Amino acid sequence: MTTPTIRVVAAVVADQGRLLVCQRPAHKRHGGLWEFPGGKCEPGESDSEAIRRELSEELGVSVLRVEPALLEVADPESAFVIAFVPTVIAGDPQCLEHSAISWGTVDELHGWSLAPSDRRFVDFFAAQR
Repeated sequence: MTTPTIRVVAAVVADQGRLLVCQRPAHKRHGGLWEFPGGKCEPGESDSEAIRRELSEELGVSVLRVEPALLEVADPESAFVIAFVPTVIAGDPQCLEHSAISWGTVDELHGWSLAPSDRRFVDFFAAQR
């Protein structure tokens, strides 16, 4: 029997050559590691709807535009498939659910402790430049 996959959307928010990342709370899976903000899609929810809901909850921002996923990655040792979705936001991100939030260039993010799927996305994104 196959385990059903759970779709997760990760917002790729860029500003002046930097990308927004959030540090996962210590008590969660991959606790302490950095990730792109987002979360699980609810049943029947589109990527755009999930990103809008998650970024409102996690960062207190509005979403202006959601583009098609740049990359989809099966998260190692879980049922999650993570879609990295370019997203344009309005508002100043606030740290409502994570331990910290920060901005970093792709080169800077290579030196950060990223969650495994987020590391794969940063490598992919860097290779596209």
